[in-house]
Amino acid sequence: MLNKTLIKVSVVAAAVAGSSVVYATNGDQMLGVTATQWGMAGAVVAAPQDSGTIITNPAGLSLLEIEDVRFDMGFGFLNPPRKANGTDSDSELYLIPSGAVAFKIDDKLTLGMGMAGLSGMGVDFADIAPASPGSQSVVTTKQFYRIAPGFSYQVNDKVALGAALNIDYQSLAIDNSQMHLPQNQVYGFGFTVGLIYKLSNTMQLGASYVSKQSMSAFEWNTTAGHYSMTLDAPETLSLGLAYQPGNGLLIEADVKYIGFSDVLDKVDFDTPAGKTVMNFGWDDQVVFALGVQKKISDKTTLRAGFNYGASPIGEEDVDNNIGSLAITETHLSVGATRKLGKRVEGSVSYLHAFSNELTSNSGSGNTIELEQNVVNFQVSYKM
Repeated sequence: MLNKTLIKVSVVAAAVAGSSVVYATNGDQMLGVTATQWGMAGAVVAAPQDSGTIITNPAGLSLLEIEDVRFDMGFGFLNPPRKANGTDSDSELYLIPSGAVAFKIDDKLTLGMGMAGLSGMGVDFADIAPASPGSQSVVTTKQFYRIAPGFSYQVNDKVALGAALNIDYQSLAIDNSQMHLPQNQVYGFGFTVGLIYKLSNTMQLGASYVSKQSMSAFEWNTTAGHYSMTLDAPETLSLGLAYQPGNGLLIEADVKYIGFSDVLDKVDFDTPAGKTVMNFGWDDQVVFALGVQKKISDKTTLRAGFNYGASPIGEEDVDNNIGSLAITETHLSVGATRKLGKRVEGSVSYLHAFSNELTSNSGSGNTIELEQNVVNFQVSYKM
């Protein structure tokens, strides 16, 4: 049976990793921003397809082949069946918004701005410890959005450089029998820089770096006293290689490093009883993604992708992450784009994150389980 300290740790862990129950994710990091990115399973750093690249690799704005402007607006739905100790979460459908725009100023400079929900929504477990019913409910909501204004500069025929300022918004609420922390919001900042280098007529290299996002501390004043916690977002480094031999074929392979240990290994949590250190124990993650795209006609393009990253939560960390369902590892995706007019395109994608289950190796028997289905839609306008 979980004691009160473990319950508190579990609840906060559920909030910290709430992003993992909204997006098909690598840890708590999204695979894509737009439907085209989801269709490639996140393999987009070297050969971006739309203005959503301002979020993932701002240098890609120079490769969009636009005369003046491109808009990409979309939304998605997530169905994430998940369990903690055999108990289903009652929240099983979420909305995912995104949007981006690129403006070509001249042959060298392209400006862009994007907005995307990168994590959030939380869990709703009626009871995470069935052996001791009635006192282990876990209800959390978490949202993390980013607005990213930036630019890309075409240095020469081979090199494009880009950068974006990340303006982050994060909100969080935690409620269970041990604490009642209402929805609160904080802001933070970081940056993204990117490079695309054309190796030959058929090969190009892409790289991007997203800094650690430094967030303000959550502050809750409750009848029980004052609570405080800071949840920063991890730095990421992505490298990709794209092959485009012609005939409308694109193959891209990416590798990404996510520095979870810096922000989610140990987190300080100030409570009325004093400071507690949350030993979440998240490890850094290396992610591999492969995407294939083929233009089958003047109007239709098809794509598919594979993405794998070992869970940052291990068996030794399950007890401290009850409800933290950031454990999906293997993802498969399909997608398509169809021209709807001279300047308008529509895109759709479907991604499935295969079920993964972890059981604590401490002897407690605690088990967490998750799989995900994500459908995304996108409308694009370019001229």
